[in-house]
Amino acid sequence: MLVGPSASGKSTWATAQFRPNEIVSSDALRAVIGTGARDLTASDEAFGLLEQIVETRLRKRLTTVVDTLGFDDERRHRWVNAALRLGIHAAAVVFDTSAAECRARNATRDEPIPARVLDQQMRRFRALRPALDDEGFDRVITPMSVRVVAPQFIAPVAHEQAAVEAVRPGSLTFGLQISTFSFPGGPSQTARALREIAGAAEEAGFDAIYVMDHFRQIPQIGRAWDDMPECFATLAFLASATEHIKLGSLVAAVGHRSVALLAKTVATLDVLSGGRMKCGLGLGWFEGEQRAVGLDVLPVGVRYELLEDALRALPLFWGAGTPGFDGHQLHVAEAMCYPRPLQARVPILVGGSGERRTLRLAAQYGDACNLFGQPTEVARKVAALRRHCADVGRDPSAVEVTHLSTVQIADATGRSARRGHGVEINAGSLDDHRVRFDALRDAGVQHAIMSVNGLAGGAALAEYAPLIADFAARS
Repeated sequence: MLVGPSASGKSTWATAQFRPNEIVSSDALRAVIGTGARDLTASDEAFGLLEQIVETRLRKRLTTVVDTLGFDDERRHRWVNAALRLGIHAAAVVFDTSAAECRARNATRDEPIPARVLDQQMRRFRALRPALDDEGFDRVITPMSVRVVAPQFIAPVAHEQAAVEAVRPGSLTFGLQISTFSFPGGPSQTARALREIAGAAEEAGFDAIYVMDHFRQIPQIGRAWDDMPECFATLAFLASATEHIKLGSLVAAVGHRSVALLAKTVATLDVLSGGRMKCGLGLGWFEGEQRAVGLDVLPVGVRYELLEDALRALPLFWGAGTPGFDGHQLHVAEAMCYPRPLQARVPILVGGSGERRTLRLAAQYGDACNLFGQPTEVARKVAALRRHCADVGRDPSAVEVTHLSTVQIADATGRSARRGHGVEINAGSLDDHRVRFDALRDAGVQHAIMSVNGLAGGAALAEYAPLIADFAARS
């Protein structure tokens, strides 16, 4: 809440420090429903709207800057109490500008307020200022440069830290998911762009590159007609464009191709890449694209059975001999695949983080699982994974915990866009990201996969090199 007389600099400061949608201004609302910001006849309606907006934003836990005089005791107390009740930090920003400066600024306005009214405001401010320290604000401050930091970039508080205290693996590696392929110049430049991105990822220290398995772009990221090359053909190209970085599907949908074809494709890519393949595998959630291209949309229960069959059968295809396999949905006379992969076991990453069924399958058959969310949610899912491992008699350390999120390095103000097409973008400084990835590591994550905006040319990936090097040095 901003507190100070007219012309003390409240609106100028707020505009410089916060996004326009974060500022709720009585003057701006008077301008919307009246003849202008100084239309006092619109004050009652303007403050009625202001009350609704502030209460709604607080309920949604959104950053809210209340730009009024701040002199209404009842409103001020009500909003502080609401913030305390919701666990939201509340600060009063006090604009103790000299009377001479306020008068000089007011005189230059297109619509200056009467000198008598300004003098009354300054007297009211001087009487109010000492009482603010005892009104329940977390902080009472003077104007300063501030930066709004998203919750995921704040070190866990005590009760959150207790939830993840028992996990704490030692190291953290990083992967890159390429999720958009609409590069400048169109499809004729896709190969060049991917080669540059892959080279930049290796140079920056990323451990792996992943590609989604979709027939069209997913709605969370873009439009259905945006470019979306085939997953495994793209991985084959990336294998030829790189030397040591690992490559994987994130994740292949179990119903998009036969398990035998998937086994053959992954084995071939493992050979051609020199033993660098990972096989991400999941249920296949995007039923709309499956219907559009004529695939059978299997019931979820059937998909789970097929996923379990695939998790059991793939190592047979990649292993010695030609054993048969009879599962719930999959029946194979000869699980044969030549050439066999170069790796003794191609790692299988189970996509999805359902605590009851998906993580149990990961515990039984997977080499990795892929989770989403913030550290406390991740810690809960890691605990569920460990319980499943105990139930099936498997060492939890045999299942790597990976985590996917959209990441962006913001400028010094933290003002990068927070959302894409429905996807949460974790935008923050390098120091912010260190805090966030530290918390994810403490929650049990061993491999953090980033989906990064603006990959064309690969230059953006160099920004992440210090972050990756920092975690490598601490492992």
